[in-house]
Amino acid sequence: MSSHREAPEISKDPVADSTDLYAFVSPDHPDTVTIIANYIPLQSPASGPNFFEFGDDVLYEIHVDNNGDGHPDVTYQFRFETKLNDNNTFLYNTGPIEELDSETWNRRQFYSVTKVDGNGKAKVLARNVPCPPVNVGKLSIPNYKKLADDATFKLKSGEKVFVGQRAEGFFVDLGSIFDLGTLRPFQNLHVLGQKAFQEAGKAVNATDRTNVHSIAIQVPIKELVGRSSPVIGVWTTASRRQVRVLHGHSSDDVYVGPNVQVSRLGSPLFNEVIVPMSKKDLWNSLPPTEDKNFAQFVEQPELARLLPALYPGVFDNLAKLNEAKTKRADLVAVLLTGIPEGLIEGFHNDTGDLQADMLRLNTHIKPSKEENRFGVLGGDLAGFPNGRRVKDDVVSIALRAIAGATFALVDKNFEPDEAVAQLSQGLSAADVTAKFLNRFPYLGLPYDGFNNPS
Repeated sequence: MSSHREAPEISKDPVADSTDLYAFVSPDHPDTVTIIANYIPLQSPASGPNFFEFGDDVLYEIHVDNNGDGHPDVTYQFRFETKLNDNNTFLYNTGPIEELDSETWNRRQFYSVTKVDGNGKAKVLARNVPCPPVNVGKLSIPNYKKLADDATFKLKSGEKVFVGQRAEGFFVDLGSIFDLGTLRPFQNLHVLGQKAFQEAGKAVNATDRTNVHSIAIQVPIKELVGRSSPVIGVWTTASRRQVRVLHGHSSDDVYVGPNVQVSRLGSPLFNEVIVPMSKKDLWNSLPPTEDKNFAQFVEQPELARLLPALYPGVFDNLAKLNEAKTKRADLVAVLLTGIPEGLIEGFHNDTGDLQADMLRLNTHIKPSKEENRFGVLGGDLAGFPNGRRVKDDVVSIALRAIAGATFALVDKNFEPDEAVAQLSQGLSAADVTAKFLNRFPYLGLPYDGFNNPS
């Protein structure tokens, strides 16, 4: 979660595994949209001497659809190249790294940025842009903030970019949720937990003090939106060449064929908890235009059936929906088409009839002065599922929606169970040790290996 190790095959390929996608109107520059695509999940900060890095053999892309056809109208491509400064040392660095061009920094990464329009016309915006190093420790990296700031660039074309390691900002109690759907704040109500627990428990942020690798880009809104709508759909992908022939030494390997998509992410938790395990790898390989083939799992999600079974007597109204085999038009709107006008006062982010998983953002909705972590469900129209901000509690929002909170929008006769308003994983952004930033790239500085051992 939100898309960490979400499918059998991509869990074996973390370098290409997209973990989280964020898209929001930038609070400090409201004429821009910030998009952050995270990769390489659950990084232990002390993982030297071969620290985590982007793949030179992976094509990373951020796609934006602005006319609702599920095809990208704007794509930003990122390609990487790793260079060694000293071929005769096993060390990542041989002394303090104080600048992006420090001679003591042995293994450096550079990237290019290419913009592709809806007709496939590509323009290289930047080449040989340096990434910052990973956060090894205080002796190796005396001032990480400076290096990260130095690695934030404003391109001539108007975009701002940062590409490198950041602190994991996604908070989730993985240890409880995947233990037969236990939610610690409600563990004593669980069908099995009734005997195991006498009272509610305190949630644990399983992803705290881990790092990710972020591709963050801030783009003027006018460069992303179409002529007829302020709503955009965003997703990220990672692709590998079709064939790799190994020769025993990586520099002699041969890559053949077109790029093949191996990872995809739009809305948080879609592939994680909606798509069945047998189809997860397939979903990762397909474009959003094929998501109509997965609509049945959105209309009648497995988790909606599990909640009344796992918490007997707590979700009786949801159980009646399930028994009637009611198709969840609310979840289809949230995840596949966007929310149309008329359901929520002053808000919509629909993109038409095409069913496609994209992170939909209405760019006319201004940033909130005080964010509510429950987003639209909490009355904050600038939060998920209107895009996604770094502090949005998408796990709790998804739980409440699946439990019936959003079904009341499409069926005025439905009354959500009382427990839905309190349903939560029990975590917030305050449970992330690294402080979020109020400016680009918004995610906190990465944890260092010396002070955060595995």
